[in-house]
Amino acid sequence: MRVWLGAWALILTTAGMAAHGTDRPTPDERMVIVYGKADGAASGWAINTIRPAGWTSDCCQYARAIGVNLVMYRGDWTGEPDRVIVLNVWPRKLPTLEAEWQDDRKHYLQVDPAGKFEAFSVMPDPKKGMTCSGGIYHGTDRVDDVVVFCDPGKATGIHLSWSMTLASTGADRAQVLDQFRQVVEQSFYMKYVGGPEQTGKAKR
Repeated sequence: MRVWLGAWALILTTAGMAAHGTDRPTPDERMVIVYGKADGAASGWAINTIRPAGWTSDCCQYARAIGVNLVMYRGDWTGEPDRVIVLNVWPRKLPTLEAEWQDDRKHYLQVDPAGKFEAFSVMPDPKKGMTCSGGIYHGTDRVDDVVVFCDPGKATGIHLSWSMTLASTGADRAQVLDQFRQVVEQSFYMKYVGGPEQTGKAKR
């Protein structure tokens, strides 16, 4: 997986601005927006999605420490990758999602030559203008990696990925994969107009 190390990110959640005392946050209160500045041919960007109920999102402490743009996790942060949803955004270098997959599979199989791969179905809203392609790597260590590459369009100058590591077995595995799928399918791109944090705006 690639990491856009040259970008900064700012995460905003409407839950943080809502009044206290709500036991069950609504989807709007769980909206997450991550911003990144322009970098070369890549315009400034903003990625939006809905955080699963009961999960925590972070861009500027734990995510920054491991060199990614966003993490989502349940419970306390442990530093372990298990069941942590990760967003990476990088300046587009390869032309297509298939090219991203070919490169990613090559590197994965160098680490685990006996690992297996299967498709992982995602269906983003076509009205949001972002195409995505998913898959799951089944490692010989009984640890799986689910990865989804997304392309918000050539004009944006970026590609991005959502990923998560989880054990190949577990009573709630299907539920966690479904929550991951929802994060991906609810995500969309907006162009970030540069400037100070207080005046910058994201536009669809």
